[in-house]
Amino acid sequence: MKTTPFLLILSALILVMSCENSSESDLIEQTDPTENISYNIHIRPIINANCVSCHANPTINGASVPMTDYTQVKNVFENTNALDRMNRQPGQSGFMPLVGTRLPQASIDLVEQWMNEGYLE
Repeated sequence: MKTTPFLLILSALILVMSCENSSESDLIEQTDPTENISYNIHIRPIINANCVSCHANPTINGASVPMTDYTQVKNVFENTNALDRMNRQPGQSGFMPLVGTRLPQASIDLVEQWMNEGYLE
């Protein structure tokens, strides 16, 4: 019966190793690089999860503009340095999101691709 603790430990180790994430990109839904990025499918979930807590309507925590719909979000990215601010590191002046952690690079890349493709709704 001395093999029982060994088997339990081995089983636990296998379970832990099988659930490991090797990179941040594993945690983010990957898109087909040839797919056009749209606001409704790709960008709105990023904005809702990371920006709307301050950029609500009305805004809170000192946010300058609301970002609750396509027109508002498109206007922000067309007319401000929002992408640059998202690309900054925590602690740098102007870093966004102001309260929170840096967005995963894959999310920032999607926003940039959306902009480069003409802000598809």
